Amino acid sequence: MTSPTDWQECRVDLPAAHNWLVLDLRSEDPEPWALTLAEEHLGEEADERWRTAFAEDLLWYWGAAVRQGALCAAVLAPRNDAIVASYTVRELRVPPESLSLAAFRAEAERAEGPYFGGTQGLSEVELPLGPALRVHRQEPTAPEADSGVVVEGVAHYVLSVRHTTALECRLLWTSLGLGEELSKVADELADSLRLA
Repeated sequence: MTSPTDWQECRVDLPAAHNWLVLDLRSEDPEPWALTLAEEHLGEEADERWRTAFAEDLLWYWGAAVRQGALCAAVLAPRNDAIVASYTVRELRVPPESLSLAAFRAEAERAEGPYFGGTQGLSEVELPLGPALRVHRQEPTAPEADSGVVVEGVAHYVLSVRHTTALECRLLWTSLGLGEELSKVADELADSLRLA
């Protein structure tokens, strides 16, 4: 494990075996940040169009994390390659009566959309921050279409013993062949999460 990455209110140990790029969610001018990170990741010798496209991908993930109110976010991109996964941690403000694993499980079983629906892929786990519901799902991005991209992900819904809110820790990817490895990474990340 690398040394912890310090974000707004949480710390996560990013696995040393992968190339993680931390998204600067505090940036007020993300375009120059994304271009600089793309150049660092791909190298100055990389084609400018490839660097620009990579920076646009970074901005998309950055924007999604900001819109979700993420506490922290990172993307996984092998050296000199495209983004293969994204990780976010966000706070979930729910009524006190819904702050239980049973309530989260019931909602996950009822809800439609990615990473929800049915009981497959649902399990309860114990993390250093507290008990959590682990949800592992594969969902098509366009369910009505005959073909399309399938997104796989593992989300941990953590009931912190020190806080009155829950945390969602979610790793998403589209390369289904990496599912087994990335599922383990998602568990590792959730297990390393600490709040400041």
